[in-house]
Amino acid sequence: MYAPERQQEILRLARDGGRVDVVSLAEEFQVTAETIRRDLKSLDRAGLVRRVHGGAIPVGRLDFEPDLAEREYTSADEKDRIAKAALAELPADGTLILDAGSTVARLAAAIPLDATLTVVTHSLPIAARLADHPGIQLHLVGGRVRHRTRAAVDAWALRAYGEIRADVLFVAANGFSPEHGLTTPDLAESAVKRAAIAAARRVVLLADSAKHGQEHFARFGDLTDVDLLITDEALGDEETAGIERTGTEVVRA
Repeated sequence: MYAPERQQEILRLARDGGRVDVVSLAEEFQVTAETIRRDLKSLDRAGLVRRVHGGAIPVGRLDFEPDLAEREYTSADEKDRIAKAALAELPADGTLILDAGSTVARLAAAIPLDATLTVVTHSLPIAARLADHPGIQLHLVGGRVRHRTRAAVDAWALRAYGEIRADVLFVAANGFSPEHGLTTPDLAESAVKRAAIAAARRVVLLADSAKHGQEHFARFGDLTDVDLLITDEALGDEETAGIERTGTEVVRA
């Protein structure tokens, strides 16, 4: 396959899937990772994709949002390690907010049975996982439920977060970087995330390294709003140092 043909196919995959990664493309086309990086650089120069950490996203798809079921199986091992590391941040007999997100849901599932906590969440799947937990006093925030994420949004959710104060928030993001802050595709979910940040004394971002450098339509905060980022070990030293310069501590699990 000639380079133009390969690049056309890469562009199709990016538009169909919302993003492509270097490792998977190298395996699919049986070429080196460096060859794929050159292809992505060419597509980026042509204005057809935007390069992000580990791959690229198609231009004009800042609103792309994978379904919840799809996200459950994306970077599963990395998310499990992030969730395990996040257990160390649970407050003893304290109050926490759990944002909607597949990595945060893994944290919810990993909370020990002997933990005694007050948990507030606007995520239906997370609430379902914790409803029978013997040591958790669960508060479910209401509102309009988005089908794609099964999360409550709009006025009811915003009002509820405006009335509480929690020890720690575990928040998710579809993209994060020092330049563009914390982003997600949907404005309604962005507003709820912003309200949850304001309701917490400490903010912990749970996000795998593939989301570094990604930028989506709705911006809900800066990295300066985040006390701790827990990500995976694939985040490079240079990227980690750039995030830590904003004042955010980074743990690579």
